Amino acid sequence: MVLPILETERLRLRELHILDAKAMFEYASKDEVTKYVLWDTHTSLRQTKQFLKLMNKKYLEGYLAWAITLKESGTFVGTIDFVTLDRTARIAEIGYTISDNYWGKGIVSEATQELINFGFKELHLERIYARCFAENIGSERVMQKVGMTYEGTLRKGIFAKGAYHDLKIYAVLREDFKKQIAQEMRRIHNGKMGCL
Repeated sequence: MVLPILETERLRLRELHILDAKAMFEYASKDEVTKYVLWDTHTSLRQTKQFLKLMNKKYLEGYLAWAITLKESGTFVGTIDFVTLDRTARIAEIGYTISDNYWGKGIVSEATQELINFGFKELHLERIYARCFAENIGSERVMQKVGMTYEGTLRKGIFAKGAYHDLKIYAVLREDFKKQIAQEMRRIHNGKMGCL
């Protein structure tokens, strides 16, 4: 599958390129950004370039990962992907990382919502979920904002960076997504009726 370009009001999600290395290294080299991800802080630009080269190989295997860029300027600000994708079971997990320069601006929520739309409409998924370290409040807020439901905490659910971590898990099902669409259509319709 060729990676499709996805667009939202403010964002353009596209394939990752080696030219993104400098912008990626700028945030991937910061401990405060990598604190809650499974990969280690990047220590050199070369390491970031190696990661991007690996991503290009994974595209050939059908891996779905996007660069998050600002539509207006083309600025690369982060990544979002289906960390796991089981096409047979029609279940996928979303993961994301964004530069600390763009925290708190709703960018990850906007990108995640677009991936959810793509997952249900184009990949015909039945379940999309996301996980975060229990103390990662920012990531948890993203999951809540896009309409995911809290399903529980996996105690010591993962061993990463030399320690066990509790993981909070959120998910949205196809039927939840359909209800959200229906509610949005009603809201739009009622708004238009109010203007008559």
